[in-house]
Amino acid sequence: YFLAMLALTDLCMGLSTMYTVLGILWGFVREISLDSCIAQSYFIHGLSFMESSVLLAMAFDRYIAICNPLRYSSILTNDKIMKIGVTILCRSSLLIPPVIIRLKFLNYCRPHILSHSFCLHQDLIRMACLDIRFNSIYGLALVISNLLLDAVLILISYIMILHAVLAIASREERLKSLQTCVSHICAVSVFYIPIIGLTMVHRFGRHLSPWVHVLLGNIYILFPPLMNPIIYSIKTQQIRTRVQRLFNFKKL
Repeated sequence: YFLAMLALTDLCMGLSTMYTVLGILWGFVREISLDSCIAQSYFIHGLSFMESSVLLAMAFDRYIAICNPLRYSSILTNDKIMKIGVTILCRSSLLIPPVIIRLKFLNYCRPHILSHSFCLHQDLIRMACLDIRFNSIYGLALVISNLLLDAVLILISYIMILHAVLAIASREERLKSLQTCVSHICAVSVFYIPIIGLTMVHRFGRHLSPWVHVLLGNIYILFPPLMNPIIYSIKTQQIRTRVQRLFNFKKL
């Protein structure tokens, strides 16, 4: 279920940016309307928060599986997973509208040139001439309460997992337990590393070439949806078996 949530989030992220990214790459898109840009910004940031929440839920899943394996099915029932999914959806979609809606009423007097091939909230408020303190403070609060908090909780969950694994006497069992977390650790890395890089460039790299901004922006959008299927296809036995059957069927 959590893999399905992650795959759906990655798919929606690609679809929300496909028009402008491919349009600029192929040369038939040079501008975007304000309303479309604001809508795209909503989906990009909302889906980023959603993916972060799904990764946190998957960290909780790994914690339960390793630290309470005998109670796993009783703790993570289908009903609870559905409630987690609804919570993730509400958290990711209902907190963003106040800061996104206000973008519609700002006056944009600075050069209307985006740093990336898609619209981000940071780019839009940089073009505005009116007071943007609400957007800046509220946006920072969203990042702290979503991305940063999720990262801290994921780190705490892995500290607890590591503590439980080190208590296992057998070295083989310790390695087997840690190997079940490899896919999730890779997924967390391919999501958070591009975000951190893009944030650093926005904050401290304004003097850098525009190509750096474009490259990091495209990595932030495209790298997780590209890598997650590869990561879980390699590490998950059921997916690997289905893929092998699919290719064998095509050969026949």
